[in-house]
Amino acid sequence: MAAAPTAKRTRMSAEDRREQVLDAAVAAFAEGGYTGTTTDQVARLAGVSQPYVVRMFGTKQALFLAAHQRVMERLSTEFAAAAEPGAGEENLHLIAAAYVRLIADRDVLRVMQHGFTLGADPVLGPAMRASLIAVVRQIRQLSGTSIERARDFLAQGMLINTLVALQLAEHEGDDPEAAALVACVLEPKGF
Repeated sequence: MAAAPTAKRTRMSAEDRREQVLDAAVAAFAEGGYTGTTTDQVARLAGVSQPYVVRMFGTKQALFLAAHQRVMERLSTEFAAAAEPGAGEENLHLIAAAYVRLIADRDVLRVMQHGFTLGADPVLGPAMRASLIAVVRQIRQLSGTSIERARDFLAQGMLINTLVALQLAEHEGDDPEAAALVACVLEPKGF
């Protein structure tokens, strides 16, 4: 009797493995934040060994920076895709709508927020500040708006972050003020 054929295992490329680890890092850091997440947790989620993660990224700081950068690149890509050439400040409406859609992925929102709490960290702080400034520059470039208008736009974005993190839209029926706030903030027609 002939032996049953064995399934051929395809080796994952180094780049594909790196992407797998970064996906796991985004999910793990979203859940536990920077301080509450270990490289071992990321490794287990990715299905690789912890020494492999360390060999790939070096440190937990470098891994978090890569995960945060991935989220911020996704944000930048979505903003650029949403904006229309020559639309000027109308692009603020389009960017706001793209942002609300993007942060429906709670991992994106939480990794971004966790990063922005690390300003005092001597290694992570400068990178987190630079990522926020990059967002400001992109918003101004895509919309041609003033720094004051960009500030107001970002302030509304931070309020959106808070409402989404609190799941206020899911509980807006609990209080008429909550419903009013959700309606005026999460429906970005006002920008």
